[in-house]
Amino acid sequence: MSYKDTFITISEDSTVTSAIVPVPRNEKPTIASIEYHLIKNNPYQYTQEDVQFNTYLIKNQIESNNVNELREQFFTKPKACFRASPLVKKYGWGVHYDNTGKIAIYDVKSERYNQLLSLDNITILKGMRSKRI
Repeated sequence: MSYKDTFITISEDSTVTSAIVPVPRNEKPTIASIEYHLIKNNPYQYTQEDVQFNTYLIKNQIESNNVNELREQFFTKPKACFRASPLVKKYGWGVHYDNTGKIAIYDVKSERYNQLLSLDNITILKGMRSKRI
């Protein structure tokens, strides 16, 4: 499921006040660092599904000629949307979906983040909380 004309804000229980660039752990990329680089370096070029699948390929170091078949298998099980991404829960990045479902990320302290909050023609959703109340 991908959104259109939607902005996902950072989670209410996020402890950051400005965005943090996720870094690899133990010299291996994390899901957050992969998602960050894919989206930040290619704003509005990928859909949520594109980022999720490419993250899976990179994280698991998969190289294949059957990418379409792998993608179909990957999405046989439902995937969480970016409301559950570590980028919005832990690292302070808002995720904007344009009218075609392509995404970009914005620092919670950025001018564009605040502009998106005030637009009338988009849906605003909060990132999922990390902890239950």
